[in-house]
Formats: sequence, structure tokens, C-alpha cells
Amino acid sequence: MALLDDLADELARDVLAALDDLGDDRFYEKVAKSVGELSPTLQEAFMTSIRLRLAERRGRRTLETALAKLRAGSA
Repeated sequence: MALLDDLADELARDVLAALDDLGDDRFYEKVAKSVGELSPTLQEAFMTSIRLRLAERRGRRTLETALAKLRAGSA
């Protein structure tokens, strides 16, 4: 369902963007609980989007760290 995925992903992007400002790296769990009270379906889609985006962030950091080490060794 396109609307479900769009809503969940938009909310996930907004929540992840706010994590640093809020100083709470687990705030998305509070949002998931709030969403789940009205729509377990949206909650699951939201959590899937959060997990995907957090995994991508972690992978990107790993890549950037490896490249920085490589470049530092080449300099």
C-alpha cells in the first residue's frame, strides 16, 4: 500500500532528523508506541523504515571510516 509506506517513511525521516536535537537516540520507540495505539500496521511500517534508515546510517559510517583510514595511509 503506497500511502502506508509513504506515511511511514516520511515520519521515519522526520523522527530520525530530530533525534540529535532531542538528545534521545531512542525517541523513535516513543513515536512507534504512539502510532501503534491507533494503527499497528503503520507502526510496523514505521519501524521497518526506521530500521532500514538506521542500518544505512551505520553502513555509511563504516564505509566513510574505512575510506578515511585508507586515505590517511596513502597520504
